[in-house]
Amino acid sequence: MSAERLAGLTSWNADWSGLRVAVLGLSMTGFSVADTLTELGAEVLVLSESADEEYARLLPVIGARLELGSLTEVPAALHDFEPEVVIASPGFAPSHPVIRWVQENDIALWGDVELAWRVRDKTVRADGTPADWVLITGTNGKTTTTQLTATLLVEGGLRAAPCGNIGVPVLDAVRDPAGFDVLVVELSSHQLWYLGLSRPEGELFPYAAVCLNLADDHLVWHGSAQAYRDAKALVYRNTRVACVYNKADEATRRMVEEADVVEGARAIGFDLGIPGPSDLGVVEGLVVDRAFLDDRARSALELTTVSDLEAAGLAAPHIVQNILAASALARSLGVEPEAIHSALQSFHLDAHRIQVVARHAGITWVDDSKATNPHAAASSLRAYPGAVWVVGGDLKGVDIAALVADAGATARAAVVIGVDRTAVVTAFGRHAPAVPVFEVDAGDTGQVMNRVVEIAAGIVDGGGTVLLAPAAASFDQFTSYADRGHRFAEAVREWIERGSADDAGGSPSAL
Repeated sequence: MSAERLAGLTSWNADWSGLRVAVLGLSMTGFSVADTLTELGAEVLVLSESADEEYARLLPVIGARLELGSLTEVPAALHDFEPEVVIASPGFAPSHPVIRWVQENDIALWGDVELAWRVRDKTVRADGTPADWVLITGTNGKTTTTQLTATLLVEGGLRAAPCGNIGVPVLDAVRDPAGFDVLVVELSSHQLWYLGLSRPEGELFPYAAVCLNLADDHLVWHGSAQAYRDAKALVYRNTRVACVYNKADEATRRMVEEADVVEGARAIGFDLGIPGPSDLGVVEGLVVDRAFLDDRARSALELTTVSDLEAAGLAAPHIVQNILAASALARSLGVEPEAIHSALQSFHLDAHRIQVVARHAGITWVDDSKATNPHAAASSLRAYPGAVWVVGGDLKGVDIAALVADAGATARAAVVIGVDRTAVVTAFGRHAPAVPVFEVDAGDTGQVMNRVVEIAAGIVDGGGTVLLAPAAASFDQFTSYADRGHRFAEAVREWIERGSADDAGGSPSAL
């Protein structure tokens, strides 16, 4: 295919027929890509090391071809197919041999988000234009902020859908026959890296965007902290109206300052302090907007109160920050303060996000299994100072020492799990030696959380908080962070059913 024809593929109504596209990976995202392309008339080859039975059955039905097998090297089927475009699922790292081969051969390499942007006019609004896009990224808080933003927009009378890394492929939202006014797109650093490869015709022009925070994560995938940071910064590229950033996180402010945005786009800050003009913040227990009003130099608009957030279980500091970011995005699209206040009264956090799973015998058990990196765990520890901290898993190449030295030093004790236990135990020995540490051997992974609960119950016999905030990925011992949280909650329920903390077998001995 000529570069000219490829550059013209920027509409659902363009001529996609006969385009040879190789799709890498057959997850939910990979299937949405294949389904879209076959509907457009492209010739599609899907390559994957494994496949869900339903997806494998459906691919030939929709007209795509599936090749299963190892991708540790470039398969012959890909060579023979001679793809004109390769679309990779977000799990394929830049260092992957197939990705390197694609780039070395100067084959167009897209992610699913770029394809979705190119065909975003599948459904249009009454004025004939496609939905506006709002982009959300950050090391932590992405999913909560995406859900919040969509909820606020809907309460404000807009047809909005959360999609992307949150679990609903962007292509599914784009192809929804009902159509939307706004797509609220959660983007991982992996998806952003692929967007960084976009040719000019494939670049996104979002209505508004936010990077909530930045801390080391996914360093193995990206290769370095700088590469991870650079991927996150792409969220602001070409923003048209509002670049929302975290005033408490200097990295996000610099991203906005350095971003190539559409002329007239505003920088909108948020934090837990008193806001300046063009900011959102907190004043004497009031959550306020000082950015989207005419007299922002002298006044502010009340969005909600901290006491109302406490009543709704949304007052943890990092959750309030998410609320401020979501409110800034919603206000940029014209949602009124009253609608924001109303929506927040009924909003509930997802499971495994600082979720109290039980209170019994004076002990509060908190599941924050979604805290899969040190930055997220630090927020949880600040929300529950003096808790028994359940920590560990697959650290993904991230050094946990700084977290242990800071927030970890305030823990009552630590119960360490996971494949990288040695690194965690060593960090406590060096940086928080006064904190008692208890190690749970991997053993039978099905019993890990039962042992965790037994140990923790023995430590806090008489009262206290036990906080699961692993600061690590879950795949070393569990199928997902949700599975890890479910097993923790189930182990707590089983302990309660046995009667009391006395059944924990006595107080354990620290390392």
